[in-house]
Amino acid sequence: DTEDTMAAIANTVFAGAALGAPGSRVARRGAVRRGPLPLRALAKETTEREGPVSAFTKAAKNLGVGLMAATIVFVPGANAMPTEVISDLASLAANPVQNARALLRNALPIDNKQIREVQRRIESISDDLRVPGVRFTGVESSVNASSKIVMSDAAKILAAVAPEKLEDGKQALALLTQELEDFKVVVAQKDKQEVPVSQQRVLSLVGRLEEDMVVGFPFQVPSPYDEGPLLKGRATVEMEVRVRDNVNVDVGVMTIVIDGFNAPVTGGNFVDLVSRGFYDGMDIQRSDGFVVQTGKPGVGKGGADGFIDPTTKKERTIPLEIQPVKKDKDGVPVYEFTFEDVGKYRDEPVLPFNAFGTMAMARRESEPNSASSQFFFLLKESELTPSGTNILDGRYAVFGYVIEGQELLREVKAGDKIVSIKIVDGAENLVNKSAKAVPVVEEIAETVDAQ
Repeated sequence: DTEDTMAAIANTVFAGAALGAPGSRVARRGAVRRGPLPLRALAKETTEREGPVSAFTKAAKNLGVGLMAATIVFVPGANAMPTEVISDLASLAANPVQNARALLRNALPIDNKQIREVQRRIESISDDLRVPGVRFTGVESSVNASSKIVMSDAAKILAAVAPEKLEDGKQALALLTQELEDFKVVVAQKDKQEVPVSQQRVLSLVGRLEEDMVVGFPFQVPSPYDEGPLLKGRATVEMEVRVRDNVNVDVGVMTIVIDGFNAPVTGGNFVDLVSRGFYDGMDIQRSDGFVVQTGKPGVGKGGADGFIDPTTKKERTIPLEIQPVKKDKDGVPVYEFTFEDVGKYRDEPVLPFNAFGTMAMARRESEPNSASSQFFFLLKESELTPSGTNILDGRYAVFGYVIEGQELLREVKAGDKIVSIKIVDGAENLVNKSAKAVPVVEEIAETVDAQ
């Protein structure tokens, strides 16, 4: 049946054997732009095992997605993943970082060993918190070591701060020093409830210092990608959603950090659309337990599949953009191709699909450069998307993470309405902006209330 078939597909896909040559031109022209296809990998044994292509074809017919046959499961070809590489995939990340804020700290383009060591030690306290009763010996060791680094290596830490941010860096370092002293008191009192609170306060200051260390922009965006909207840094946006027929929530707000340091084209495209009010009043268009997706304009906005540029009268699309951890000398992301297309089978992206609420662009399955305005949030399911070993990394362009209000993603459903998405910080990092902001938030909110 369909369930058994999809289980077989999932096993094939996540083993890595299904990753190979790109789909046909016919399939590309007809493909629907979307986020990753949800696969329900149920552990069932079947008496007759179908091959990956025949299994998918059968399931595709049953599910009405025949056009996906050439794009989700491929016949091994010239670009097929070598067998010896497949066996290495499971060991890519033994203990992957799954916290959105930690992922954003790791993604900053800085290289100061002292502050990174403080970050590592304070983040490791999360492991001590998982031990029943809290492992205070581990907490104490991490706090004391971090305090020693901050006290003895203050000069080295401040030397890495960008000149124009030096005053803020000094202030942040002073606050960090005091916060670590206060943390020592919490540990001495063995206050279980206060440990995670102190940990987050310290990490907030660590992140502030690390952001102060970013000097300029880390690389030159190559032509012609530099001609459209670019996010030269980070921006924070708030997304307000009105949820229908839900006793748990009526209106919810998510705070999202858009990372232009590693995805300037993708982040710039999104923040530019936000500044235009493009998403305000739009429905959530997909919520299936795998992803929450939106961004396809409604009838009132032209009925197009993506954003229609009013200047060119054509759909504005952007190239696939993924920054690998192992960067080339120029530090430029991989553009237009998936990691597998360029032979980076073992490479990890700087912005991985590790956190619940990872935000990425939707595109046509076989057209890496077809993303326009549709985006999705990954609702992490460990069986389908294990951190560091899933097929999404290196294939879809991640450009942000939800850092507050993630629980809203569990409540929203197709048909719920985006009241507004607004930029609350970092608007100055958007360059090549396509249009002035459209002041429609209040108007749309009133329309939604009236409904």
